[in-house]
Amino acid sequence: MKKNRKAILAMITTAVLAAGALAGCGSASGNTTEAAGTETGTTASTAADTSADTTADTTTAETAADETAADLSGSISMVGSTSMEKFANALSEAFMEKYPDVTVSAQFVGSGAGVEAVLNGTADIGNSSRNLKDEEKEKGAVENIVAIDGIAVVVDPANGVGDLTREQLADVYTGKINNWKDLGGSDAPIVVVGRESGSGTRGAFEELLGLEDACKYSNELDSTGAVMAKVASTPGSIGYVSLDVLDDTVKALNLEGAEPTEENIKAGSYFLSRPFVMATKGDLSQQSELVQALFAYLRSDEGAELVKSVGLITIE
Repeated sequence: MKKNRKAILAMITTAVLAAGALAGCGSASGNTTEAAGTETGTTASTAADTSADTTADTTTAETAADETAADLSGSISMVGSTSMEKFANALSEAFMEKYPDVTVSAQFVGSGAGVEAVLNGTADIGNSSRNLKDEEKEKGAVENIVAIDGIAVVVDPANGVGDLTREQLADVYTGKINNWKDLGGSDAPIVVVGRESGSGTRGAFEELLGLEDACKYSNELDSTGAVMAKVASTPGSIGYVSLDVLDDTVKALNLEGAEPTEENIKAGSYFLSRPFVMATKGDLSQQSELVQALFAYLRSDEGAELVKSVGLITIE
């Protein structure tokens, strides 16, 4: 009987000890879980705070940009060079996309007319594909150069001549040479095509060659597109156009062995290049907020990319 009691007591003691051990394990597990939960909560809270800060910063930046865009409204008028049409249209579209409440209009009536329009107050900006004349500057026009353009000398695609010297080009346009055979080509008369009086392209071309008022034209046309179409469709013709409008309907000649490319213009080996000017009446600081914003856009990285996208050379 005593032996049985001892056995029962031993069993009870073992059971109690086992229960205590299990309780201790349960407590440790609970503490670990609680600690892990606390750490996870802290991490999640920190991440949430960081995310909130980032979102707040982004929202603030977007709000600021929206407010800037919202602040700009009204209209800008540009008048002038037909050679600047591609550039002016691209600039207008990009700026209006950036500032939806702004309207930019552009008319293409020639450089001289554009400068006159800005001087008489009928346009905000006068687009000129040449440097301003002294008399225009004396009247208050300010020369704001926004890009550099090359002038390409073009012939019909079937023409066998590929290169002209400066002297040969001048002789063609003054009538001293009037047959392609004298330039290494076929026996065919040269049809000299150019722009109308007052054209910025014509003014720059004649000035660069020292031929002001000395050229003898077979055709004087009133737009870059008209010159391209005439040369493309007229055997034996020669003309000059803005570099950025070149396509495979015409053949561009090398001059003094240099191709009409941006690299050659920057290097100075291709001599026919001219500035694209957006003239204002008075300094930029005197212009409206809208006009100043347009020039600020052109000076930005985004504006530089736009200049390049239409085949022009940026101002560096």
